Amino acid sequence: MKLILAPMEGLTDPIMRDVLTHVGSFDWCVTEFIRVTDSVLPDHVYHNYCPELLHDGKTASGTPVHVQFLGNNPEILAANAVKAVELGAPAIDMNFGCPAKTVNRHRGGSVLLDEPEVVYQLIKAVREAVPSHIPVSAKMRLGYMDRNFTLENAHAIQDAGAAWVTVHARTKAEGYTPPAFWDQLQPIREALTINVIANGEIWTNTDAKQCRLESGCDDLMIGRGAVTTPDLTQCIRQNTDEPLMRWNELLVLQVRFLSGPYKKEINMVGRYKQWVGMMSKHYPEAKVLWDEIKRLKKLDEIIEKVQLQR
Repeated sequence: MKLILAPMEGLTDPIMRDVLTHVGSFDWCVTEFIRVTDSVLPDHVYHNYCPELLHDGKTASGTPVHVQFLGNNPEILAANAVKAVELGAPAIDMNFGCPAKTVNRHRGGSVLLDEPEVVYQLIKAVREAVPSHIPVSAKMRLGYMDRNFTLENAHAIQDAGAAWVTVHARTKAEGYTPPAFWDQLQPIREALTINVIANGEIWTNTDAKQCRLESGCDDLMIGRGAVTTPDLTQCIRQNTDEPLMRWNELLVLQVRFLSGPYKKEINMVGRYKQWVGMMSKHYPEAKVLWDEIKRLKKLDEIIEKVQLQR
C-alpha cells in the first residue's frame, strides 16, 4: 500500500510538507499546483513552490516531491515540465482536479474534464517532452458538473502515457462536501491497466480501509486528514484509529513549522492558526491552544504559547 500526501493550495506548502513527511510515512508528496500560462517560468518560481528541488527533489526526511502543473497549453506545459526535470523534479503530475472558480474560469483544473481530448493532448505533450524514466501522472475528479466523461478522461490519461492516475471521488460540483463516492472509483480501476490511486474524505484508519474496500484501489492519497491528524499514515499502516503521537510530540512539530524559512511572518501566523484550528477537531489540547493564540499577531508570542504547553 502506497500513501501519498495530496497537493492542496495554501495548505500543503513546503513547510507543511516538511513537517508532515517528518512524522508521517508517505511514499511521496506533490506540490501545490504551479500555474502555467504562456512562458517558461524562471528558476526562482520553481524554488518558491518546491525548494526541495535544491535538495535532490526530496523533503528533509527524504520523501520525494513530485511537481504538479496546471494549464491548458500543451507546448508551454511541456517546456515547463522539461525545466522542472532539469531542476531536479523526480516526477511530473498534471492537475485536472482543482475546483476553484477563478482557475476553472480561465480553463484550468477540473473544467477540462468536459474536454477529454484536451486532457489527452496535455498529458501526451508532457509525456513526450520529458525523459522516459521520469513518471508523468495526473489527478482528476469524477467530472466537472457531472460524471458523463469519467471513463473517457481516465482512458485519455492512460492513453496519453501517464504512469498512474489519482482520482478525487467527487465532481467539481460536489466540491469537498461529504461523502466522497469511493465506489465510483471501482469502474475506473477495472477499466484501466495503469494504477488508480483513491483520494477524498480519508480522515481515519477506518476511512482508509473502507475506501480501499469500496474503490478496489490499493493506494491512497491523503489531504486534509493528514493535516488534521499528522500521524495518520502511521495509524493506517499500524491499523489503528487511535493517534499514536502524544500532544507534547505534536508541539515539537508545531515549533518546527513556526520556525520554517519559507513564509513571511504574517503568512506564517495565519497558516499556523489554520493548522491548529484543523487539529482541534481531534485534539482537545489544540482547542485550548487556539483560544490562547487566536488574537496574537507575532510569531514570537505564538511560539512562546506553544512552548508553555510542552
